[in-house]
Amino acid sequence: MSLPTTHALITGSSRGIGRGIALKLAEGGAKVAVHYYQNEAAARETLAAVRKRGSEGLLVQADVTKPDEIRRMFAKVKAELGKLDVFVSNARPEVPAFFKPPLDISLEQWDTALDSQAKAFLVGVREAIPLMGKGGRILAITYAEGSRTGGLQPWVGMGSAKAALESLVRYFAVTVAKLGITVNAISPGWTEDSVLNTLPTQAQDLIRNWHTRGWTPMGRLGTPEDVGNVASLLCSEEAGWITGQVINADGGASLMNAGVPPEIQLG
Repeated sequence: MSLPTTHALITGSSRGIGRGIALKLAEGGAKVAVHYYQNEAAARETLAAVRKRGSEGLLVQADVTKPDEIRRMFAKVKAELGKLDVFVSNARPEVPAFFKPPLDISLEQWDTALDSQAKAFLVGVREAIPLMGKGGRILAITYAEGSRTGGLQPWVGMGSAKAALESLVRYFAVTVAKLGITVNAISPGWTEDSVLNTLPTQAQDLIRNWHTRGWTPMGRLGTPEDVGNVASLLCSEEAGWITGQVINADGGASLMNAGVPPEIQLG
């Protein structure tokens, strides 16, 4: 499998899923623009790990809820890298900035969620396309259950934002198809070293136990490396016929029936 991507920008790549994607693409030889908002130390650690893998990169800072800062970020990428082969929209605000149920969420929190996802993707893709040639890859990180269900009430802002993001993936896929650029979304399940680790310990334990008991048929949670592997597949030359899709990377969790205990489903 060939990885023709040589210049990549991954937002929110100082840690977690974004970091996993950055390191996997670096292993394939990509120069990586490591984006962060506030945690510069973590971004520098990611950049050091990119270099340990024999690749190069740079740091870019921006608040992705602000279009002018997104444009400034891309201007730096253009000045330093000259072009772009991969753009991954992954960044999100910290949980307290949006985590409220429908009757309690403020308009400011709502806007933070939507601006960080759908609007940031809209602005980012418009900035990325002029830097891309044929074979360019655009990816968005979503969360399918969060965008299609309503049980986790405080996720209403981010769930709605992810639903809008997934819709944009489809529209942009059609828009740029004739340019030879693909646009897809990756939908991880619960993943270690991500939003899970910001929850109270008791909640983390409940979620891990639920998935290892069988809600994830493969018996474990995902890792940033797992998601990085999927991103690498979608960025390969062989994936050039896949566009406008939401790819579940969840060990089979999305196949389970929410109305039946996993012990019964798995026999």
